[in-house]
Order: sequence, then C-alpha cells, then structure tokens
Amino acid sequence: MDPVVAHVKHDGIGNEREAQVCRWVIDPVRGLVVSRPAALMGILNVTPDSFSDGGRHLAVAAAVAAGLAMVAAGAAWLDVGGESSRPGAQEVSLADECARVVPVIAALRAAGITVPISVDTTKASVAEAALRAGASAVNDISAGGDPAMFPLLAAQGCPVVLMHMQGDPRTMQVAPHYHAVVAEVCAVLARRMEQALAAGVSEDAILLDPGIGFGKTLEHNRVLLRALPHLNATFGRPLLLGVSRKSFISGLLGRGVPVGERDAASHVLHALIAGECALLRVHDVIGARDALALARALGDDRQGGPYASA
Repeated sequence: MDPVVAHVKHDGIGNEREAQVCRWVIDPVRGLVVSRPAALMGILNVTPDSFSDGGRHLAVAAAVAAGLAMVAAGAAWLDVGGESSRPGAQEVSLADECARVVPVIAALRAAGITVPISVDTTKASVAEAALRAGASAVNDISAGGDPAMFPLLAAQGCPVVLMHMQGDPRTMQVAPHYHAVVAEVCAVLARRMEQALAAGVSEDAILLDPGIGFGKTLEHNRVLLRALPHLNATFGRPLLLGVSRKSFISGLLGRGVPVGERDAASHVLHALIAGECALLRVHDVIGARDALALARALGDDRQGGPYASA
C-alpha cells in the first residue's frame, strides 16, 4: 500500500511540507512499516524494579514465555528493557543492562519470534549489543543523550524512538515545570530530530514519543494527550505512546487506583488515542487489543476516536 500523503503545517518548527500521515516505511531493508491507527507494542521489562512488573521476567525462560504470550495475544512489536525508568529509579551499569537484555532478545529470536523487537535503552553500547542479538530498533527515552547513540543508529540504519523527558528518571518528577508544555515538548523533539539527522540518521527511521509521565504533572499529561493531533500535524512522523498503568490515571479519575487495577482505565485511553498513534506501548496486550477492536467496531470511517483529526 502506498503511503497516504497530506500537506501539513510544520507549526513553529518549519515550513509547510509533505508528510506521511497514515503509513510509514521506517526500515525499507527489513521491511518494517507502521501505520495509524496504532498497533500494539508489548512491554517486556527484564528488571527487578520496574513500577508495574519488576522481577516477573528476570529469568530468560520467563521473559521468553511472556514474549510469546504477548505475540500470540496480538502484539505487533515487543519492547525489551533492562533498566527501569520509573520515577526515582537508579541508573544500571552497562554490564548489568547488557546481561539482562541481550540473552532475552537472542532467546526470543531462537524461540521463533519474528515481530520487530525494540530495545529500551539510553546506552549506545547496549543498543549495539542488542541489535547484534536480533533487535530491530532502539527505543531511547533520552533521545540521543548518549553522544554515541546517533552515530550508531546511522551506521546500523535501524529505526529509533526519540522520547521527550524533562530531567532523568531520578529527578523528573521533582516539580516539573513548563511555560507552555506542548510548544516546549515539540521544540525539544525537533531539536533532537535535527541532531539525529545531522549525524546521518534517516528521517524515515524516526518515531517520536512525547513522554507521558516523564517529567510531567497530571495537567501536562492531559494537555499533551489532547494535543496529539497537533504533534501529528507538526512533525508528520509516527507517534509511539505509553500510558499503560501510569500513575496519572489515578489523577484523571480523581481517586487512588493501585497499579494492578489500572488496566481497564488504561484501555479506555488506548481506545481514545489509537487514531493518533502508530504504536501503543502496553502491558496487557489482550485487553488493549479488545479495546482497539471495540473502538474500530463502533467508530466511523475516520481513523481513531474523539481525539483523532478529522
């Protein structure tokens, strides 16, 4: 299928340009394509301290079993991470992170997993080892914070997710502040994109993530979610979003909801934003799959729900 093309305004960042707004070939060599409405990316944390599932998949066999179950349930991608990015999380050494993610990625491939696998890391050395083990892409929450990351990605020719984060996981939720959150997030993402392009990364390989919950208050998150059509119009790049089980859900609901009970509310959000995203990063693949199926069944001919562009 040929890309759907529309003229969109590069508001505040550039001039008018043609952008693919529904389908993107992010890696022509490996045949990787993403499109709107969103496909599901299963979260596979191989960490002892992730906020929702820390410790569940530390053993390689447990991680592989979880990955196989996610793909069987409908995950089009897997995202393997060996360092928690929850608020207050401490940095993991290069050796420990590699020891967590590389054997799991290799074992997933050996078990017959063929869907794209992204490695969730900020370290270029971990990314390089993961790509050698069978990873297809890099999900970098620091958006190139490691100076070696963009040259590596350019040399590998693989897709990358660039995410916005104010501060780092240790400090990001200590009084986050913006004068205009949407404009500032867009400006940072645009700057990181320019740096990636200058290092030789192909624009076609770049996905963007506004970083819900990463250095944002409840109101910042709410405003950014409502601004997804603006981000699409501004960049014309596929958006990846992660809202699954995050604490801001309690704030939106106005009551405390334990992490283990946030899936239902997460899936309401997934159904609402799927039309503006290319990938949704989720814990509960079956629930998210059903939520998106219901949204499609009850939707109109446009892509997405109430927040989707007309």
